[in-house]
Amino acid sequence: MINYKHLHYFWTVAKQGGITRASEQLHITPQTISGQLSLLEENLGIDLFTRVGRNLEITDTGKLVLSYAEEIFALGSELEQMMHHLPDGRPQLFRVGVVDVVPKSIAHQILLPALHMPDATRMVCKEADLDTLLAELAIHRLDLVLADRPIPPTVSTRCFSHKLGECAVSFFATKELAAQLSGDFPQCLNGAPILLPSRGNQLRTSIDQWLNKQRIHPRIVAEFDDSALMKAFGQEGVGIFIASTAIANEVMKQYSVSAIGQSSEIKESFYAISVERRISNPIVSAVIESGQQCLTCP
Repeated sequence: MINYKHLHYFWTVAKQGGITRASEQLHITPQTISGQLSLLEENLGIDLFTRVGRNLEITDTGKLVLSYAEEIFALGSELEQMMHHLPDGRPQLFRVGVVDVVPKSIAHQILLPALHMPDATRMVCKEADLDTLLAELAIHRLDLVLADRPIPPTVSTRCFSHKLGECAVSFFATKELAAQLSGDFPQCLNGAPILLPSRGNQLRTSIDQWLNKQRIHPRIVAEFDDSALMKAFGQEGVGIFIASTAIANEVMKQYSVSAIGQSSEIKESFYAISVERRISNPIVSAVIESGQQCLTCP
């Protein structure tokens, strides 16, 4: 097992650029630090530094160890600050990851109950791709992940998918753009400018399959990873865009657009992924219940 005192000596030497400066900061002799570094290298079975003249130069493997050490001591510092600066009634920490393709407004609705628990809660949200967030969840650095799909079968992590619900999608356009469309929905989409989610996520796959089935070929103007950015361009009248029917009223009000049609065949699904099959964390339980209620869509 790693001796964290030795690791701290190594981290200080690497950050200070040498043993002499590190000894001044740590108030211990250079000989002591040198001996502790040797013990760490012996324990790890690697060389962390190479000597170049009178100077030490960190090795490539040493740089890798340094990256882990920085994260370890940063977390330790964060823990120390939290323990010293929070009031006596310390809020419960709720760490949640939101997959980057999940619409922010949907995530907001699902997560809002976490901040209205009987006991004070401090929520920390992280946004990233599903693989990154599942890795964080697996080592208990997150309590929950909100995603647009369940855990892929190729992922071997021991986590569990809880389906929150699925929603039909609606198509939106500015009044000026809607007036230029000809025919009824969905035929009016044929040849019309459209903004779509980027390829590679479940929603885009469903949209493409539906368009092919309807034999409709819109003119794709742009594709987006960020659904909020797509809506912002839609607000400018650049093209028709798609959003969950569950937030249709919010979208129309916020972006000054109109709904021109809806497809119940295109479904946008949402999942909560946890390390527990049976949820015992009351915050996670409240969030899942909220999601299942607000995502009950036709």
